[in-house]
Amino acid sequence: MNQPPNSSLRVCLLSYRSNPHCGGQGVYVRNLSRALADLGHRVDVISGPQYPVLDDDIRLIKLPSLDLYNPEDLFRMPKMHELLNAINFIEWFGISTMGFSEPLTFGMRANRYLKQHFRDYDIVHDNQSLAYGIWAIKRRVPTVATIHHPITVDRRLEVNAETILWKKLKHLRWYSFIHMQKTVAKTIPHIITVSSCARKDISRDFNIPSDRFSVIPNGINTDLFYPLPDIQREQNRVIVTNSADTPLKGLFFLLQSIAEISKIRDIRLIVVGTPKKNGHVINLIKKLGIGRIVKFTGRISNDEFVRQYARAAVAVVPSVYEGFGLPAGEAMACAIPVISTTGGALPEVVGDGGILIPPADPAALTRAILDVLGNPDLAQRIGQAGFRRVQNHLTWKAAAQKTVTVYRSVINGNRRFSKNSN
Repeated sequence: MNQPPNSSLRVCLLSYRSNPHCGGQGVYVRNLSRALADLGHRVDVISGPQYPVLDDDIRLIKLPSLDLYNPEDLFRMPKMHELLNAINFIEWFGISTMGFSEPLTFGMRANRYLKQHFRDYDIVHDNQSLAYGIWAIKRRVPTVATIHHPITVDRRLEVNAETILWKKLKHLRWYSFIHMQKTVAKTIPHIITVSSCARKDISRDFNIPSDRFSVIPNGINTDLFYPLPDIQREQNRVIVTNSADTPLKGLFFLLQSIAEISKIRDIRLIVVGTPKKNGHVINLIKKLGIGRIVKFTGRISNDEFVRQYARAAVAVVPSVYEGFGLPAGEAMACAIPVISTTGGALPEVVGDGGILIPPADPAALTRAILDVLGNPDLAQRIGQAGFRRVQNHLTWKAAAQKTVTVYRSVINGNRRFSKNSN
């Protein structure tokens, strides 16, 4: 018998790392869990550190790990009693040999927990760990997975950006977990992704038929991101919301553009986040001689984030590739004019709500920024168009409703399979 269409579901949402302050995975977990609960479903989130920030009515089940990427104690040496735990040892050994073992060991811990609790849930939803443990979990509980974008793109860009052989090999070793993710993804009956572009790229790189995917765009939390009309925009203030050293995020190209613009007009770049000490970004800022006009905010509250948007004249999303592009949508929700590249799925998010330019093109960035800064009427029109697009097309309620449709399809399909097997 198929499940009644309006019945409440017991949902287990898995996320191996859910930083609440940066990165899309923590944002996804918090907002999707909230929207699912608002629709009347019971949601538990199982996460490794860094843990998500959830509302009080959503249970967080913490699966502690060695957390060797904790920025406050980076790559610490575990105590001997910690390494006596087999899963901890695998995590430590993987990272010590320049790999990334967190998804693998999170899957082991999640599988161990759910062996005792699988009857508590109607559906398990994996948030891109794609670990071998998920392979085992789906034998007990109907399971779906979200893949935000193919991590193969990150690997390709980082390897190609290096000119030194041993550094290329180091990146290849770190991304060796991709083999596990490809293997596991092929066994999951239905996959959610956040854009048509991501579906095409994942289908190609992971060799999964495209009819196994549902495209469900992320929503934008308009309770956190909204216009502040009483705050005056500063005419020459540009904001970007990613301080990452990775080529994927494109900050290198924006810095080159800012350096060129600074030669002909006043400009200031606000970078939300903290740069890596002695990393590529800091070194490029020094090389370009623009340290006096680039400010890093460090970690800031949501309220301060909105104030930063309100003060800025334009927001730039310079990414070479995005599987979705939450920063673009969040800026649009604040009615700030957005300049975005066409990298990956960004055109699907921005649509007619911003200016689109080619990725990895500092000259195009320069022209677009000068156009917006020099034309207040254009800036006003773009900001309002982006705001309307978020309100009309990018809500978490719509994302949750579509996700529940996938859940019910997978649950009912699993029941039919079980019945036919008996």
